[in-house]
Amino acid sequence: MRSSPAPSFAPSGPAGAPAPGTAEDQEARFLSDLGQRVRTMRAVRAMSRKMLSQTSGLSERYIAQLEGGQGNVSIILLRRVATAMGVRLEDLIAAVESPPDWPVLRDLLRDASPAQVAEAKRVLTGGAAPDGTGPQRVALIGLRGAGKSTLGRILAERLDWPFVELNREIESENGLQVSEIFAIYGQEGFRRMEQGALRRLVEQPGPMVLATGGGIVAEPLTLDLLLSSFFTVWLKARPEEHMRRVREQTARGVARPRLPDNDDALRQLGAVLLSREPLYGRARAVLDTADQTVAETAARLTGLVERHFGSTLPR
Repeated sequence: MRSSPAPSFAPSGPAGAPAPGTAEDQEARFLSDLGQRVRTMRAVRAMSRKMLSQTSGLSERYIAQLEGGQGNVSIILLRRVATAMGVRLEDLIAAVESPPDWPVLRDLLRDASPAQVAEAKRVLTGGAAPDGTGPQRVALIGLRGAGKSTLGRILAERLDWPFVELNREIESENGLQVSEIFAIYGQEGFRRMEQGALRRLVEQPGPMVLATGGGIVAEPLTLDLLLSSFFTVWLKARPEEHMRRVREQTARGVARPRLPDNDDALRQLGAVLLSREPLYGRARAVLDTADQTVAETAARLTGLVERHFGSTLPR
């Protein structure tokens, strides 16, 4: 197979070296680690650079630059390298060190039955009940403006259970408002804090009604922990209703990021809802709040929870 010419790389070396601690420095470390993984996997498979070049159709110079962590790398060309070595692309680009048995576990899970996957999740998440009944805990999920805090407080009062807002827990633990956490630590930092706060709540004994943030479904491990530890209810509404409720809350002085009053904001909100619907839809129950008053929705939510827990609820 004829080797392709080496792709051009971004400048490297002292003249283009990133300053320590910057985003560029982190990217340089990522590329260096990526090159090390390629070298290791090639060595394990007893492949010379020449052999890898012939199998992948890429030049030896490109492979040498890749292994040296020099400049940016095309994901398509990296995929060709992975295919030529018979490894998975995700194993090359993984930024977190995996346990030695991870490839075996991953392949076993890929071929496992749904029941086997559920049992594995039950063990790894600390023994949560596979049917989702478990402890008497309810979590409300949904887009901002769904009514999670309002309905959660009413439900907790009727059941005589503690009410917890996850975002307030995060703020209390870190001494910062959610908006400040996003500004300082970014989306990834906030999601890390969110997962930690949720784990600590799961470890607490006793019943609970939990109101979550709208984006909690964005992190798979956090969502799975929520679904396995709480009777989770999706409070569903139309984008127009979400928009109206958030603006009403803002007018009453509730701390919310202000939404622009235009059609573009509504379209963006609709797009977010559409993208999250498959994730929200994993909840154990869905409660459509469209064209319902707070009192009507609260009554339906209470009935839903009482039917789920049945005779186990205190009378």
